[in-house]
Amino acid sequence: MSQSKTLHGRSGGLSTLVRAALPAVPGINRLPGIKKTSPKDFTGLAYSRAGVETRRDETDAYAAVCGFPRKDTVPLPYPHLLAFPLHMAIMSDPAFPYPAIGMVHLENTITARRSIGVGEVLDLTTAVGAPRAHAKGTLLDFVTTVRNDGDTVWESTSTYLRRGETIGSAPDTGLVIDNPPAAGGVQWRLPADLGRTYAGVSGDHNPIHLYPWTAKTLGFPRQIAHGMWTKARCLAAIENRLPDAVKVEVAFKRPVFLPGTVTFADRLDAGVHTFALTSPKDGAPHLVGRAGPA
Repeated sequence: MSQSKTLHGRSGGLSTLVRAALPAVPGINRLPGIKKTSPKDFTGLAYSRAGVETRRDETDAYAAVCGFPRKDTVPLPYPHLLAFPLHMAIMSDPAFPYPAIGMVHLENTITARRSIGVGEVLDLTTAVGAPRAHAKGTLLDFVTTVRNDGDTVWESTSTYLRRGETIGSAPDTGLVIDNPPAAGGVQWRLPADLGRTYAGVSGDHNPIHLYPWTAKTLGFPRQIAHGMWTKARCLAAIENRLPDAVKVEVAFKRPVFLPGTVTFADRLDAGVHTFALTSPKDGAPHLVGRAGPA
């Protein structure tokens, strides 16, 4: 890891979106402070936030949007929201080789060592190393570590795909879930404004999630649900059956267009949940995952 920086306060809102978009604009992307480093020269980058409190109002708002009950512990995926400003700070940094616009979230793994209480004060670090090979481009792993009083309590890895020229010669096959459940599921109807509602609690205002016209500017026929909302909603459906120390892996397969209907199904085998979010029309998977003891 070649560089480590500290993020003070929060990164988000319009200014963050502008910084994220500028490196994708021809001409402007060659200006000092905006021009990106070459992928071949990138060895890594890390950002940290210290003294971040898990606030009651924010955790309750997130829980309500994602389907979790109100509790004195934060929902399992919630620390990802606290780390999202670190993800954006890295992607907006000129040292990071790719524009944030166009990064595709392929997979996410969360490992909780214990539950995190509302009101706890946390220190977070997100680090990304050199790109890895993928059949359709390159992969970058954003690894987040959350600590309380020096002890690691929560970790995650978000794997993003950058389409285009690949680096290396050994493409990664990614997470494989054998025989994800499909039958006997429950259907969820998702409203058109879900992306805007989730953006309000998460800080992720990526245009592909907001309105049909903003999604169309980036090549989508209409807005799509956030991948991390789909993971959170699946976990909310089984959270009362998961241990406090748990590992959850998911792969995001196909976007969920809004408004829309999805089917959730879960299967328990030897203490491990295997679950899927699919299309009720043809059974095509939007998300597949598994959760079990850490």
